[in-house]
Amino acid sequence: MKKIILTGGGTAGHVTPNIALIPKLKEAGYEIKYIGSKGGMETQLVTDAGLDYVGISSGKLRRYFSWKNFSDPFRVLKGYFEAKKIIKKYKPDIVFSKGGFVTVPVVFAASKYNVPVIIHESDMTPGLANKLAIKKATKVCHNFPETAEYLGQKAVHTGSPIRAELFSGNKLTALDMCGFTANKPVIMVTGGSLGAENVNKLVRAALPELLKDFQVAHLCGKGKLDPTLTNTKGYAQFEYISQEMKDFFAMADIIISRAGANSICEISALKKPNILIPLSANASRGDQILNAKSYAKQGFSEVLDEDVATKDDLIATVHKVYDNRNTYIDAMSKSSGIGGVEKIVDLIKELSK
Repeated sequence: MKKIILTGGGTAGHVTPNIALIPKLKEAGYEIKYIGSKGGMETQLVTDAGLDYVGISSGKLRRYFSWKNFSDPFRVLKGYFEAKKIIKKYKPDIVFSKGGFVTVPVVFAASKYNVPVIIHESDMTPGLANKLAIKKATKVCHNFPETAEYLGQKAVHTGSPIRAELFSGNKLTALDMCGFTANKPVIMVTGGSLGAENVNKLVRAALPELLKDFQVAHLCGKGKLDPTLTNTKGYAQFEYISQEMKDFFAMADIIISRAGANSICEISALKKPNILIPLSANASRGDQILNAKSYAKQGFSEVLDEDVATKDDLIATVHKVYDNRNTYIDAMSKSSGIGGVEKIVDLIKELSK
């Protein structure tokens, strides 16, 4: 039986694509071990998926001053020796890394033992952890066509691995949860697992006008419910949705979202017309802005700048997207970045012969 180590952590975006690969990897006969960080948020997600989880020491690699910059290199070094020990004992045929700081010592340790490494880069430009790890990679999978220029000969355009269950949603289940009717289109708003304050404000300001033509299912984030809007006809707000996310995707005619790479890959794989409101450059390294621009260029999305967009801009854009929805659906249907799970598992099989 072939053996694979999956690694990734720090955010759900570095874990859920790994989990999406599990059914096909098992089908292909792979034994799977997962390396994450000790006490990391990925621990629960991975153990819930039924995988053998091992935690190692990890430290964050920062571009800014922090006292932890003096101690974290020692934690990374400790993680490297722990990863070496695991790899030496487990003897994997291949390592697949989804990114996050915990993956750097794992990738370097695998390289030390000449184990092939496949890295997946979700964003348009590689983050710091992947920049370091790419040097040791055999191949680098990527989501955006433009990313290939940063990766050279190692680049493979696969798109992102999407969880199979997202394609099996039940629209009626979500309509019942929201108390919506089946004969009026639905906008789903999501700002990620923590919600997005600026997106919430913009949507709620536009709500009276939007509700004339649409119903709005709003995933607003923990602690961000607006009690003054409870029982508003055609509007349903939730802090967070987990198991029912597939049903909400099935229900949505339009999606308003941040532009995190994994989120928008799910949206495009499901061929949902969408409006992206990327996190501003003031609050991030600007990767969401680049992601959103690529999707707009490919004809998948419309983009609004959260720093300047008004409620009128949002209302006009919603109508534009809905009225031209088939144009966006056609563009997403022709993308070369679909079928990520199958492409990545084929590459894993090829490199672990």
